[in-house]
Amino acid sequence: MKTYITTPIYYVNAQPHLGHAYTTIVADTYSRFRRLCGDKVRFQTGTDEHGDKIVEAAAKQGVAPKEYVDTISAMFSSTWPILEVEPDNFIRTTDPDHIRVVQKILQDVYDSGDIYFDEYTGLYCQGCERYLTEKELVDGKCPDHQKPPEEIAEANYFFRMSRYQQKLIDHIHAHPEFITPERYKNEVLAFLSEPLEDLCISRPKSRLTWGIELPFDDKFVTYVWFDALINYLTGLGYPEGQLFEENWAVAEHLIAKDILKPHAIYWPTMLLAMKVPLYQKLHVHGYWNVDDTKMSKSIGNVVRPKELVDAYGVDTLRYFTLREMSFGLDSSFSSEAIVARQNADLANDLGNLFSRALAMVQKYRSGIIPAPGTYTAADLEVQEAAETMLARYQEVMGQFNFHLGLQAVWEFVGVANRYIVTSEPWTLAKDEGQAKRLDTVLYTILESLRLLTLVLRPVMVGATVKMGAALSLAADDARISLLTQGRVWGLLKAGTQLQTLANLFPRLEKEGKEQKEQKAAPAPQKQEQSNAGSEDDSLISFEDFKKLDLRVAEIVAAEPIKKSDRLLKLTVKAPEERTIVAGIAQHYNAEDVIGRQVIIVANLKPTKLMGVTSQGMVLAAKDIHGDEETLILTSVSGVIPSGSKVA
Repeated sequence: MKTYITTPIYYVNAQPHLGHAYTTIVADTYSRFRRLCGDKVRFQTGTDEHGDKIVEAAAKQGVAPKEYVDTISAMFSSTWPILEVEPDNFIRTTDPDHIRVVQKILQDVYDSGDIYFDEYTGLYCQGCERYLTEKELVDGKCPDHQKPPEEIAEANYFFRMSRYQQKLIDHIHAHPEFITPERYKNEVLAFLSEPLEDLCISRPKSRLTWGIELPFDDKFVTYVWFDALINYLTGLGYPEGQLFEENWAVAEHLIAKDILKPHAIYWPTMLLAMKVPLYQKLHVHGYWNVDDTKMSKSIGNVVRPKELVDAYGVDTLRYFTLREMSFGLDSSFSSEAIVARQNADLANDLGNLFSRALAMVQKYRSGIIPAPGTYTAADLEVQEAAETMLARYQEVMGQFNFHLGLQAVWEFVGVANRYIVTSEPWTLAKDEGQAKRLDTVLYTILESLRLLTLVLRPVMVGATVKMGAALSLAADDARISLLTQGRVWGLLKAGTQLQTLANLFPRLEKEGKEQKEQKAAPAPQKQEQSNAGSEDDSLISFEDFKKLDLRVAEIVAAEPIKKSDRLLKLTVKAPEERTIVAGIAQHYNAEDVIGRQVIIVANLKPTKLMGVTSQGMVLAAKDIHGDEETLILTSVSGVIPSGSKVA
């Protein structure tokens, strides 16, 4: 199969921001996903470089328009490698090939009678670079740019867009997935329920010279949309290029909702006039908001991609944008939200899963992948969960529901973490008679890691290269480069030596502040109890007992505390994240407790132990044999949601 995915070509009146980054990350992720499915993919992006706003921006810089667009276009093309974005083609509307194609199309449509000359008076929005209707205004202003349009009377060339209105309506009804998500299809149909006006496609050179000259009238240049939209064809060598023949039938356009009308109405009617088949799909996403306001250069709340990568890393940024935004809806950006995703999803859930799994294989099997024995029901449940995850992942990623795809992946991360807890490989390792069972458990965990590396490749490029290398899988290994393998489970080769893996996702702190104390659950200092008094003095009332906040918590991270052979620093979810200092280091290794569910006292007064602030206590039972005392962490039967109250 073939896939042709495009971003809009970005207008170079300003530098790249998070909105541009998101659209392009989505297109890159989709292209990588389709390649993972075995498709031959072409991914195109580029820059839109003509129009009034370019002349205005260049004048402010004191340079010629060509010099200005060369500079800003280079900023866009140099941003994509920073984001691990790899387009197959980067097109510019100042490219000679593009100019030739635009002029050929203009001449063909003019010759067919679909372009005519007329005088027109309308409400022109400089920001949108198009005329607006009264119905589009909100309180007399453009809803996107919050400015009233200017009334302009001018003689120009017009495209008979209205001639193709009913054909477009019929096509949308006949192809329900032509515009997705559905809300945007409904928005377009609502707009088409009113008669379409014809589209002004030119500007007189007396007002604008920075554009593509009309081939049939050298006193005019073409209007920006009749120039820009054609890039999707130009990049394929239209009209006779082989790439056009191979890819146009599967073309999928990706845009933000602010350019829905040009892509869902202007472009299809242009294609109908050109007698070119319509593109296959139009995918429309929402805005990234900062403080509940759409990012805008004029407002001054723009977030730059390079700054985000410098602060959080490219893998975290790509994961955050794809997981945080429900495709089609608006989403909010904040530093706190990125840090939360990094620490909870990436550092705690995924990173700790990899680090403790590899550590256990190193500790118990010298880092060599063991051959599994007979699978038990618990093992088969993991395999079934893997198959469920893969099916769901392929379904929703193909529908641009990336947040749902990643949700399915993280549900499987949870399955793998819980499997470690319930299988207790650290206990199996103490019994030589359980050696084969330990092999099976370790192999099941490692196969889970392989599948996670596979499905995360389109999202986190750099991290999954490291993950695959740790499993001794080359980047082009089919076991992590193709979803269409038929066989799902058991592709890791026993006897393979695993490699070391550095910390995948270090925990982040809020940018610009000193490292914060973790929201914590510190264990109180050991209290000496007196035996004085009557027997009743050792009892507490039911009312006092009810004051204790006992909760189920999951240990998501653990590390020894320096200069202490007794204390471990635990990070737990209950359900919020907190730190507990527990005196269990003589009975448990740090890696052995990660993933365990324990019972904590959550409402004790904070205290500081060995310089670590702790709030709460992990409950443990004493097991005494002669002079030897062992602490055993308390837990619950079955898997209980973190934070559940213990009654």
